[in-house]
Amino acid sequence: MSTRRQPVLGILGGGQLARMLALAAAPLGVKTLVVDSAADACAGQVAPLLQADWTDYAALERFAAEVDVVTFDFENVPAETAQRLAERVAVFPNPRALAVAQDRLAEKTLFRACGLDTPAFVAVDTREDLDRALAEVGAPAILKTRRLGYDGKGQFRLRSAADADAAWAELGAPARQHGLILEAFVPFERELSVLAVRGRDGDFRTWPLTRNWHSDGVLSLSLAPAPDVGELQARATELARTLAERLDYVGVFALELFVRDGVLLGNEMAPRVHNSGHWSIEGAVTSQFENHVRSVLGLPLGDTAARGLSLMFNWIGALPDAAPVLRTVDAHWHDYGKQARAGRKVGHATVCAGDAAALAARAGTLAAALGRGAQAAPALALLGR
Repeated sequence: MSTRRQPVLGILGGGQLARMLALAAAPLGVKTLVVDSAADACAGQVAPLLQADWTDYAALERFAAEVDVVTFDFENVPAETAQRLAERVAVFPNPRALAVAQDRLAEKTLFRACGLDTPAFVAVDTREDLDRALAEVGAPAILKTRRLGYDGKGQFRLRSAADADAAWAELGAPARQHGLILEAFVPFERELSVLAVRGRDGDFRTWPLTRNWHSDGVLSLSLAPAPDVGELQARATELARTLAERLDYVGVFALELFVRDGVLLGNEMAPRVHNSGHWSIEGAVTSQFENHVRSVLGLPLGDTAARGLSLMFNWIGALPDAAPVLRTVDAHWHDYGKQARAGRKVGHATVCAGDAAALAARAGTLAAALGRGAQAAPALALLGR
């Protein structure tokens, strides 16, 4: 009888990303232990959950003693927490990479240093700074919190300089804590993301570029591989590799990109598995979740090639009826086990096929049955339906 000890992966954050990491870890013989401040965190339905705040250092000491490696479910873990854990156990991605991704100003500065162009941006700390930034960047523009913003939160779109007072009234308080950044509005042609993984040995791979559509700042739909990307795939891979090596990054990350006049512009980096890569669970040879587990534990990386075409629907607020998805050929239902709430990611479904015509037929029929024709329309148009 084997007495081999199973490695234990610690995950900071207990949302759906931790849940899917735990599900991917189990077939590899890897146990997981999740930390979250909420007793009902959805990852706790599939993995042991330690309820603790990020400043409960006694609990985090116990956590560190029980795991072999620590990773993140989300990027807003306090830097002090990440650093304390890194002094006791291996933490991937490293706290430096986490810190850069937590601060939009540091992130955009790094993008430019790595050769990735960005929209114009200016740091904003005071109301007077906002006026100066608007004079430099122009309008329309988007005022964002430098930290703690995601899924469209912590942002205010200024259509003209006349909106400055309203923008400051909404975001002035965060400015006093962490600062703001004003970014030029980009009239982009499309939104793409590249998911990448780097192993502890430096092995680096990317999944095919994904085409994304958002609604109210939250991902609504993803199509992979993105059609008609040409040389953009090689360029995105080159940029992602440069970022990963500059940060000595280990694990999966997403680079969100705009395309304008055929050129890639950097929007954001997510130092973790990412919503736009959920299609890879069924649509790639190795999913982003499995490869993240492999990478942080020092295991060989898996093939990131697409098996065919995939279209992922994101369910926001409440789940639709699962039956039409379950009746659709090569469609896959994911319920995150969360209570319904406006703006909350509660699940997704991925439809797969070997070619564009088959995917359009399956996804179109499914969208009609769910009353989601408008959600699916942009992707169906690209697929020729």
